[in-house]
This record gives sequence, C-alpha cells and structure tokens, in this order.
Amino acid sequence: MKKKIFVSGCFDMLHSGHIAFFKEASSYGDLYVGIGSDATIEELKGRKTINSEQERLYMINAIKHVTKAFVNSGSGILDFKEDLENLKPDCFVVNEDGFSPSKQELCDQLNIELINLKRIPEEGLPERSTTAIRTGGNCVLPYRIDLAGTWIDQPYVSKYHPGWAITLSLEPIIEYNERCGMSTSTRNAAKKIWPYYLPLEKPEKLAEILFKFENTPGSTLISGAQDAIGICMPGLVRHYYDNQYWPLKFESIHDEETISWLEDHIYMTLLWPREPGLDLLKETYINEENVKSLTNAADEVWEAIKNKDLQKFSEGFKKSFNAQTKMFPAMINDKINTEIEKYKDKALAWKLAGAGGGGYLILVSETPIEGAMKINVRRKEVL
Repeated sequence: MKKKIFVSGCFDMLHSGHIAFFKEASSYGDLYVGIGSDATIEELKGRKTINSEQERLYMINAIKHVTKAFVNSGSGILDFKEDLENLKPDCFVVNEDGFSPSKQELCDQLNIELINLKRIPEEGLPERSTTAIRTGGNCVLPYRIDLAGTWIDQPYVSKYHPGWAITLSLEPIIEYNERCGMSTSTRNAAKKIWPYYLPLEKPEKLAEILFKFENTPGSTLISGAQDAIGICMPGLVRHYYDNQYWPLKFESIHDEETISWLEDHIYMTLLWPREPGLDLLKETYINEENVKSLTNAADEVWEAIKNKDLQKFSEGFKKSFNAQTKMFPAMINDKINTEIEKYKDKALAWKLAGAGGGGYLILVSETPIEGAMKINVRRKEVL
C-alpha cells in the first residue's frame, strides 16, 4: 500500500514551481493537498487571494500528481491541524521556506514524518515563486530585519541614552507573514506610494518620505523610523537616535564580502503570528541602565560585523535581544522560550524579529540550520 503524503499551502496563482513541488512530493506516495482558505490567507498575508479557494481547489484537483485536494478546515498558521489528525498521513512534506518548529512539533505528536524539500524547478524551466509572478518580476518592495538596537528609534527610549539601531534590508524572496516582525505594516504603507518597487532615488530620501507618509500629523502612535529605513535603504545600515523620531546620522556597509558573510550566518524560521491586540507597552522597564545595555550591544554588533567576528557578533546579538526583552517583557513568553530552547544547540545567538510576541525567529549560526531559511540581502543600487 502506498504511503499517504500531505502538503499544505496557499497555492495562489498556480505556477510551474508548485507543479514541481507536487511532483516531487508525490514521489513519496499518494499526495493529499490542503489549501488555505481565502479568509486564512487574508489573515496571514494581509491581502486577498488572486484566485478564490474554489478556483484553487478546482485547479489542484486537476493535477495528475494530486490524489485529492481540499480546503483546510482551520485558521491561522496551523489551519491544517484538524485535517492532519483526520487524514493520518505517513509524511508531511514542506519546502525550505515552509518549515516551522510548530509544524515539526505537531508532526512529532502525531507520529508523522516531516520531509523538507529544496525549491528545485523542473529541468529546463526557470525558478518560479508567487511573489515574483504577482509583481511581474520587478524589483519588489523589500522587507527588513532589525539586527540590534531595536526600540532605540522611539524617543521614550532614546531619551535615557542615545544610540544606534541596525537594520538589514532584504529582497522579498518569499512573502513574509503579517504580524511577524518584518515591518509589513510599513511595507503596506509603502505600497500606497510605490505599488511595485522603490523608485530610483536616494534611499535616505525615500525612507523619510515613507516615514512621514505612515506617520501623518496628529498620529498618536508613531511607527519607528527603523522600519522605513530598513525597507528603503539597502544593505546594512545603522542610524543614530537621541530623543527624536528621525535619526541624526547614518552609516552603512555595502561591500560584498561583508554582505555575503551575513547571508552565510543569519537564518530565519517562522514561529507564529503575534497575537492581535498584544500590548507591549503594558509593562515596561525603560531606564538608563537598560537602554545603555541596548545601545552598547548595538555597538558591539556593528564592530563585530565590520571585523566579521562571528563569536563577538553572536554575543552582541544576544545582548541586544536580552536588553529588548528586559525593557519590554511582553515580547517573549514561555511558549516562545520553549521554541528558542530547541535551537540553543544549533545556533550561536537568537532574537525575535521586530516587536516579538511571535513571528520570525532570527538565528545566528556558523553552519546551516536544517529547516531554517537563508536570507537574501538587498544590495546597493548605483544611481
């Protein structure tokens, strides 16, 4: 008897990459495909689907590699949980950017083998992704990682001690989920100005335009400048704050050797979206001592990156995250700590992207981490 194989995803705008994935997954046995509902995709991606769930279901059921497709019955990041329990497959197959610790944990509980595939196009065909197709292959709007000094871009933090925040601009090789620390709200604001890609203009000017657009006069909650800067300014950038919303100065690193070094040592894995309504400011411990710890750690990270010193980079990276969580305890909880523990023998350092509470876990490692995604840093364009 053939094994039962399960895969799950959006599969919006069906393309040859999806077919190649189905073909490889079906080589393990009879393939069952769970698709995210329209409501789930809008919740996780912050956008409506191009093709409705009925259309996607119709097309996927017509593919010869698929035994049966259905709409997942749940919601959220594990919308397939009940279906997985009912189907009882032998294997759950994901691609390299679809792995998450929560999927591994669920498979372990249900005694299901989790198989992680690399994205390999059919021979003779180009590599495809829904993100690239949706944007016509243009240089789409970047995302950003906050590497160190997070929160210093808020005056209620930097008033205690000035310092640097460090951001890394990322190419959108995947569509990162909403409420996961990847500045998607600022990126969504950017789409209203530049729907497809950033214009060829000085990056600092673009960042300032985006920051002012998102934070209109009279706004009661100001989105930190680091999000606009990380999206608009390529490469590795640090920006200095002293009791103001906009930084007083910038420094950047664009040399290929350093950028490639970062790509070789930074990995990401998805935990789960931050709970709606999580109030990070409900309990805070913002004082001179804690803010100094944050800014000192950011200085250590910057110097370590310049010297390509992985050990010191890891130490500063952890110190920065520890300073964040000391000031804002709601960033982290027991559930998140449990997931971090799983990586302590694989990674040298870790932090949550953005404001925490879930989202993406950023890992620093000397060697590749199984199931974790590599990053693709956005390089500087010559104007």
